[in-house]
Amino acid sequence: MSKLDLTKTDKTYYNAKTTPEIVHIEKANYISITSQGDPSGKDFSEKIQALYTTAYAIKFMYKALDNDFIVPKLEALWSFDNEKYASVSMDEAPLKIPRSEWNYKIMIRMPDFVSKEQTEEAIAIAINKKQNALAKTIDFFEMEEGKVIQILHIGPFDTEPQTLKKIQAFSAENNLHQNGLHHEIYLSDFRKTAPEKLKTILREPVK
Repeated sequence: MSKLDLTKTDKTYYNAKTTPEIVHIEKANYISITSQGDPSGKDFSEKIQALYTTAYAIKFMYKALDNDFIVPKLEALWSFDNEKYASVSMDEAPLKIPRSEWNYKIMIRMPDFVSKEQTEEAIAIAINKKQNALAKTIDFFEMEEGKVIQILHIGPFDTEPQTLKKIQAFSAENNLHQNGLHHEIYLSDFRKTAPEKLKTILREPVK
């Protein structure tokens, strides 16, 4: 039985160049956890674990229905208090805003055939059978980003500001304005990959 692999069927979504480009991102479904705090902390790691526990519960439910899929890459939407940090530019934000004040929505994309009802069943499995209480904070939601600027960042997360400067310059040159939350797709498993080899898609919705 073949498995659906979204990284192969939706190459626009999971591929980016090392220079800024404009692409259009269609509507997709996700499971997610929304919170605030330092992504290097234990709390963040535990939320990722809850998300993956639920994602695999969904996968095995659909595998039993002969509709198997490969669990996609981890992603996140990032934001901060725009009023408090109104003078901070896109590339300065990672350096000037304390990690404890970052808002995030970590998420895993789901195939179109995954329903909210089945997701709720999987959440119950994660809570009751896998003993992961954090799964109760998981939401199922749709997002359609539309027009975005994206770029592939290669290297550690703390050098992202250098890549964000390229997006900012591209946006200014093309008279584009922010139209959504900063989006990152982690193509590499940052728990197992050397920092200098990490590959991350950085995506900014624009209008």
